Amino acid sequence: MSHPHPELGPPPKLPEGGLRVTPLGGLGEIGRNMTVFEYGGRLLIVDCGVLFPEEEQPGVDLILPDFTSIRDRLDDIDGIVLTHGHEDHIGGVPFLLREKPDIPLIGSKLTLALIEAKLQEHRIRPYTLEVEEGNLERIGPFECEFVAVNHSIPDALAVAIRTPAGLAVHTGDFKMDQLPLDGRLTDLPAFAKLGEEGIDLLLVDSTNSEVPGFVPPERDISGVLGQVFASAQKRIIVASFASHVHRIQQILDAAHEYGRRVAFVGRSMVRNMGIARDLGYLRVPAGLVVDVKTLDDLPDDEVVLVCTGSQGEPMAALSRMANRDHQIRIVPGDTVILASSLIPGNENAVYRVINGLTRWGANVVHKGNAKVHVSGHASAGELLYFYNICKPRNLMPVHGEWRHLRANAELGALTGVPKNRCVIAEDGVVVDLVDGIAKITGKVQAGYVYVDGLSVGDVTESSLKDRRILGEEGIISVFVVVDSTTGKIVGGPHIQARGSGIEDGAFAAVLPKIEDSLAKAASDGVADSHQIQQLVRRAVGKWVSDSYRRRPMILPVVVEV
Repeated sequence: MSHPHPELGPPPKLPEGGLRVTPLGGLGEIGRNMTVFEYGGRLLIVDCGVLFPEEEQPGVDLILPDFTSIRDRLDDIDGIVLTHGHEDHIGGVPFLLREKPDIPLIGSKLTLALIEAKLQEHRIRPYTLEVEEGNLERIGPFECEFVAVNHSIPDALAVAIRTPAGLAVHTGDFKMDQLPLDGRLTDLPAFAKLGEEGIDLLLVDSTNSEVPGFVPPERDISGVLGQVFASAQKRIIVASFASHVHRIQQILDAAHEYGRRVAFVGRSMVRNMGIARDLGYLRVPAGLVVDVKTLDDLPDDEVVLVCTGSQGEPMAALSRMANRDHQIRIVPGDTVILASSLIPGNENAVYRVINGLTRWGANVVHKGNAKVHVSGHASAGELLYFYNICKPRNLMPVHGEWRHLRANAELGALTGVPKNRCVIAEDGVVVDLVDGIAKITGKVQAGYVYVDGLSVGDVTESSLKDRRILGEEGIISVFVVVDSTTGKIVGGPHIQARGSGIEDGAFAAVLPKIEDSLAKAASDGVADSHQIQQLVRRAVGKWVSDSYRRRPMILPVVVEV
């Protein structure tokens, strides 16, 4: 199994007749999925998603793939294939189309409807090509065949990409539920046919590769939901991803059975469920769904609220309910269902929300204490079965953290893929398929691009480090007026602190140290304001460290007169 090295440089020119695959997101992480295929000087992109920030990225709204390596080649892009409508696969599309709005989007009916609604908010009207399983489409030099796969959202597709370099197959996110709610199976005969044709490079979802066995059927949840609905005394509040149509369908069915009305809470939930209902992917009995404003007129035991926030996102409805910062107030006896898995990195935020809800008297039902979620990603048993059907010549695990990628590659090796043909890459690592052999050949820039409010890419790692220091250690500002000629103090020092945990009166002890340091500098002829700032920072920083073992941000302000 090959893997990238830090010493990798820019890739060489792609050999004639070769296929280049460059993941710009989704490898080594859960989210931000984006893969660029290149043949004959033309590019085809599969997915363009976002990653949601973690605690150590304060103030960040979204994290995008880095478009640097393709920014000067936007005219070479023949299309963006979207495998399904989850945010980690479509959320970055508006930001790429801002740079070139006429890049065609190719996807299934529901996927395109979800991205078109999102693009309306950005005032972008995209060029779209609707496809369904079994379709063959020529997109530049790429012949794309679309294959039905089962996932936690309807209408998901894998894509088989044919070029003279060979056949590459990208699964997107998938599992092999044999009893899907919508009856739409992962098309194993189609994959077997591709396997017989000869898959030169198989890119496979790795998210559940460490989990043994098979994912339970989605319909297993219905019985558990029925038990929760039957025992709930007051309101039921369900938190789910805003695009998890299958899970919402089960909630609607349970609510209908137990005589409750349902209201959607949150803009994305209302929008997406409206789209799914209008397109026929969500079956809603007449009168079941009501506006949230009418709930006050209903008894608590006839109410179901469906909202976002299952991952503990701070601005989502459920987090705000837990923090008493939402119009819907949790009261003792309410039942809250978290109908989703924990995305790695979100555990602390989710448990903080669970604790907050429990504090206000809610009965919280989640994956840890009830079977209210099954994964949308194939487990190890399914992946083994899949590899034996597809018989790939080269394997490239995608969509997962490092442990998932490696576990997936090991599964492929168990089924007969040569270990030197199991390519473990990471974001930015370039893999070339030449003469039937896939190899790592270089690396391009593929860092995090942060969205903070209206700014895209302006927030840097240095900015985040400053934010973390401010949040954890606070800030101390020191104001000093000095003579511009001699460097001697003529006013101050005045010290103010915020969030440092140090009482204002304690700073009297450091004032003589600042004065001594600046007096010595003045006697040495130091009058440069920058140097004086550094001296103030060192004097205060050493005192705080010695006295309190803390490292707050120190902001010296030197005014020359």
